[in-house]
Amino acid sequence: MPLSGDELRKKVDWGPTVDPELCTGCGVCVDFCHQGVWELVDDKAVVVVKSNCVLGCSHCATLCEAEAIAFPTIEDLRRARRGE
Repeated sequence: MPLSGDELRKKVDWGPTVDPELCTGCGVCVDFCHQGVWELVDDKAVVVVKSNCVLGCSHCATLCEAEAIAFPTIEDLRRARRGE
């Protein structure tokens, strides 16, 4: 039986991580995400509320030209949803 959203959130640590060495502080992630996941601190993107990230969303990583943002794989999310 597939897991509910809350159960899935407990099983998969879904959300972005940012490599501060690669981050240019452009702010595209902050501007794009309306969930309050990001803030700019000292000219670098910082994840402030990871749990606000929508399960399965990784658009900020796609938009990041510096490739500083990483997520768990969608396959990890699918396996967890199936209860594996």
